[in-house]
Amino acid sequence: MTGPPTHAHAVELRRADGGDARAAADVYLRSFAAALPSVVRPRSDDEVRDYIRDVVVPARETWVADAAGTGIVGLMVLDGASLSQLYLDPEWRGRGIGDRFVALAKERVPGGLDLWTFQVNKAAHRFYERHGFTAAEFTDGSRNEEGEPDVRYEWRP
Repeated sequence: MTGPPTHAHAVELRRADGGDARAAADVYLRSFAAALPSVVRPRSDDEVRDYIRDVVVPARETWVADAAGTGIVGLMVLDGASLSQLYLDPEWRGRGIGDRFVALAKERVPGGLDLWTFQVNKAAHRFYERHGFTAAEFTDGSRNEEGEPDVRYEWRP
């Protein structure tokens, strides 16, 4: 088996359908585990898969990064003006896919975006700040399921 392509353009960004839910959930689970090992998830793997299948894909604007020959390697979810999820398979980070997802989000919601990320996720802070997002609010985590301090970012054109 060969490794993944080195160019993000070998990956198609497309709207997710029901058949993508399991693979998208698995990307979320792998990404979360790799990026946030100290954050306790309040839901089991099966509960996450059910939620993505039953709620996220049918009710939110859900996009996937589909790598030819590999399958789903990324997930982005827009909920109105909220960029509610952006996860990449850990092996596919650093290939420009996240950049493409953010550009797509800005194109889909040109009036501005908000998102939340955990305060411990310094790599996400650097990524979003590089894309013009600014920290707007810091919390103690009492309003999220994980009980983890977080930060709300905003992008305004």
